[in-house]
Amino acid sequence: MPPPHRPPWWPANEPWPPARPPWRRGWRNGHRFFFWRVAAMFALMTLFMMSGCALAMWLALIGFSNLPSGAMPFLLFSGFVIAVVGMMLIGRAFRRIAAPMGDLMEAASRVERGDYSARVIERGPREVRDLARAFNAMAGRLQKDEEQRRKLLADVTHELRTPLTVMQGNIEALLDGVYPRDDDHLAPMLEETRVLSRLVEDLRTMALAESGALKLHREPTDLGVLIEETLASFHAQSDSAGVALAARIPNDVPLMDIDPVRIREVLANLLANALRHTPRGGAVEVAVSIGGRAVTVSVADTGIGIPPEDLPRVFDRFYKSEQSRGTGLGLAIAKNLVAAHGGEIVAESPPGGGATIRFALPIV
Repeated sequence: MPPPHRPPWWPANEPWPPARPPWRRGWRNGHRFFFWRVAAMFALMTLFMMSGCALAMWLALIGFSNLPSGAMPFLLFSGFVIAVVGMMLIGRAFRRIAAPMGDLMEAASRVERGDYSARVIERGPREVRDLARAFNAMAGRLQKDEEQRRKLLADVTHELRTPLTVMQGNIEALLDGVYPRDDDHLAPMLEETRVLSRLVEDLRTMALAESGALKLHREPTDLGVLIEETLASFHAQSDSAGVALAARIPNDVPLMDIDPVRIREVLANLLANALRHTPRGGAVEVAVSIGGRAVTVSVADTGIGIPPEDLPRVFDRFYKSEQSRGTGLGLAIAKNLVAAHGGEIVAESPPGGGATIRFALPIV
């Protein structure tokens, strides 16, 4: 009977418990050919050994009276040698398969105990090497997933600690009478709850996108109109920050088969990030270009730019600059949402300040 809970190494796209016996699941032509090849090899080796013994006995029986006195020991010795050679060949063939399979069983036991660093040497017949290669790939993926899980847990714990600590300190001060219970002291706590709410929602979106469970509701969308509507929602924030918002959208942008809600979320994350890092008097521009079978949207700002050493990390979870007040998930979510649409996103920051983040969506 299989265990009631899905093992961590079980493929996510296969049901648990399996509907068919494990020896039938995945029984493809290549595996069937390998089985019959091994069976035929053992049968031939056994037949070879038995034939040698039978030949020696037959020669001894029919030629016992006519053979010279020294021939009988020679025939018996020859039959014995044939039998021994056959047994050695069978043993060698068995070890060639049994040794790597034993390594696989031992490594599988280590993975079952949670040691995802277990690997096996790719040796033996081609099919056994393929099995070892697949096992190593599976173990590597499990190890990477486990490392990401631990890192995510540590990051979430760190991100939750700051707003919770601020809220706890303020509430204790209000209860102890250190601060008066007025709007000036309640407003920061309300802001911290909003930070927590954004963090929880961002984590949910991130988890859905990374697991492939995010459902896109695609529909023909006018990308230019979507960009204009998104920009309009940021005019109050840009006016307050003293940053100019502009857009360059050509008239021949085709209708895009996208999820408008998710692409609007991508644009909102990029615009919020650009406004956050652009000083008063600066500008943020959204530009659209068409090339090949893709439409590229770029968000450029005249802010402080991104240090060269940080460029490879801007789309990582919880990456934040020292001045950032966000959750550190906006760009990571944007990357996953663009990837879910089959597109790509990159960040550029030339020397002298300013940053440009552009993403390309395929024209379907």
